Amino acid sequence: MSKVWFITGAGSGIGAGTARAALKAGDRVVATGRNLAKVGNALRDLAGENLEVLPLDVSDEAQATAAVEQAQKKFGRIDVVVNSAGYSLLGNYEELGTQDIQHLFATNFWGVSNVMRAALPIMRRQRSGNIINVSSVAGVVGLMHCGAYSASKFAVEGLSLAVAEEVGKFGIKITVVEPGFFRTDLLDAANARWPSRRIDDYAAVEVSAEAMWSPYAGKQPGDPDKLGQVLVKLVGMDTPPSVFVAGSDALAVVGPAVEARLKAVHAFEALSRSTDGSF
Repeated sequence: MSKVWFITGAGSGIGAGTARAALKAGDRVVATGRNLAKVGNALRDLAGENLEVLPLDVSDEAQATAAVEQAQKKFGRIDVVVNSAGYSLLGNYEELGTQDIQHLFATNFWGVSNVMRAALPIMRRQRSGNIINVSSVAGVVGLMHCGAYSASKFAVEGLSLAVAEEVGKFGIKITVVEPGFFRTDLLDAANARWPSRRIDDYAAVEVSAEAMWSPYAGKQPGDPDKLGQVLVKLVGMDTPPSVFVAGSDALAVVGPAVEARLKAVHAFEALSRSTDGSF
């Protein structure tokens, strides 16, 4: 039986790659994005009765609810949700404005939350469903200039893992995907956000965030179409992973970081146990 996918950020990158993979697998797709023309253009070669394109700003809860309801009305159910919409705000934490960080969270975290809130009741009634939340290596490891971006992705990981414990009893499976560098629009000049000011102490000892990260734009090793194909495989599994690391570069960073954290847990085990109270 074909699945119905609801995908955010489907105008480019991982969202578009996943939409293409699902359509080629014979599934039906509701592809959403803030720029409807961009979404339609990204999937124009696969247009047909299995594809519905809807406008959606995920930071708007009412829009998210309406889009999910429209998707269900179109195809009768929703089997897979892919939260791929997001952007990057990069720079030293002290150089970032509070409003810029709040705006980032409105999309990267609250956008995921809004779509999940809209989709979970449908999946609960169905007693089945898969939710894939796209995080990042920066959602696992602290990286320079990524304080705000990492915080938004760490929040997505915590939300996903906790909610998975609550909805698993209803046949709903949640997977967090942690991609490395993929050829997406994340670092494109039109999408990436940089600090509007520089602090002299930082400027004296390092290159700017823009100078450090922007050269990677368009040169990332990861292929969004191949990741889309993998996500189709994951939702076909009886027991998909709760966390999936995507890309060789991601494996090279995440593996050692997890091992180092476990090593630190064991190294301070006695000190940790010393905080236990007696009754």
